[in-house]
Amino acid sequence: MKRSIWKNPMFLSGFLYLFLLILASFLYTILWDDEVRRLYFISENGFPVESAPISPKWNYPFGTDPLGLDMLGKILIGAKYTLILSFIIAFLRVVISLPIALVLGTYLQRFKKSINGTIDSFHYIPLSIIAYFLLHPVLWEPFNGFPTTMTERFIIEILILTVLIVPILSSLLGNEVSMVYKEEFILSAKVLGASKFRIIFKHILPSLKDKLVVLFGQQIMQTLVIFIHLGLLKLFVGGTDVDYSFVPDPPQSSTNEWSGLIGDSFRYLQGAPWVPLTPILFFASAMFAVALMIEGYVRATSGHSHFYKKFREKYNGEAVEKKDELKAADFKRVRSEGETFGG
Repeated sequence: MKRSIWKNPMFLSGFLYLFLLILASFLYTILWDDEVRRLYFISENGFPVESAPISPKWNYPFGTDPLGLDMLGKILIGAKYTLILSFIIAFLRVVISLPIALVLGTYLQRFKKSINGTIDSFHYIPLSIIAYFLLHPVLWEPFNGFPTTMTERFIIEILILTVLIVPILSSLLGNEVSMVYKEEFILSAKVLGASKFRIIFKHILPSLKDKLVVLFGQQIMQTLVIFIHLGLLKLFVGGTDVDYSFVPDPPQSSTNEWSGLIGDSFRYLQGAPWVPLTPILFFASAMFAVALMIEGYVRATSGHSHFYKKFREKYNGEAVEKKDELKAADFKRVRSEGETFGG
C-alpha cells in the first residue's frame, strides 16, 4: 500500500535537512553578502592564548581556518553551490540517459549485447581522473586570469560531469527497460495491437518511475563523491584561484564550495583537524540525508526497505555462489574417488 512520502519520517528528515541547509546558504548571502567572521587570536588577561586556526568554541562551533575565518560561515556560503550543482548534474544524467535507454531496451534489443560490451569498458576507467584532465583547462586559473566567467565554468563543469556518466547510465537503464519489455503485461499489450510508442509511455515509464527516483538520489551521492575527488586534486567547483606571486598562497576555492574547503586545507589534518573535517562532515551528512530520502521514498511507495533489500540480495547471491562452489568441489571429489576406486 502506497503512502505519501511526506508522511514518512526518514524522507522528511532528509529533505528538511538539505532544504534548510540551502535556505540558510541563500539567507547568509542576502544578509551578510558572503562576508565571513574573522578571529585572529583569543586572549586572556591581555595575553594571547590561542591564534588561528582556532579550535571549535561556543561562538565558533566548527573553529576557524588558518586565516581566522569562521568555518561555519564558509560552509554556509558554499552549501548552495555544492548541493544545487549536484542536484542539477544528477537530474541531467537521468533525463538524458532515459530516452537513450528506452531506445536501447525496445528498438535495439538485437544489439544489446554488443552495446553493453562496449559500454562496460567504462566501468574500469576512473571517471574522476578523466574529469580531472577534461576540467583542468577550465577550472585551473591561468597566469593571466580566467578567460571565462564563473557562470560559464559552472555550465562547462555540469556538462562534462553529466556526459561522462550518460553511457553507463544509459546501458543500466536500457537493461531495466529490456526486462520490463519482456513482462507478460507488455506482451498482452502487444497482442492487443499497442505500438512501441504507446507501450513506452503507458507501461514502461510508469513501471520505471520508482527506480528513476532512486537512481536520481544515487547520482546525487556519486556527484558529491566526484566533487571530493576533484577537490583533493585541487580542482574546485567554479574555479581554482591560483596565486602566481614569488611566495604563492595555496590554491583556493573562489566560491567556498565544500570540495574546495577540503582541497585547500587537507594539509592541516594533523595540526588542526577541524579545518578539513568540517567540510568532510557536511559532505557525509548531505549524502546521509539523500540516503534517508531514498530509503523513505522506497518504504512509502513499496513498503520494504531499499538498503536492506540490496543487502539481502547481495547476501543471497554470495550464499548461492558459495553453495555452487561447494557442489562443484563435492562433484570433483566424488569423481576423483570414483576414478581411484575404478583404477
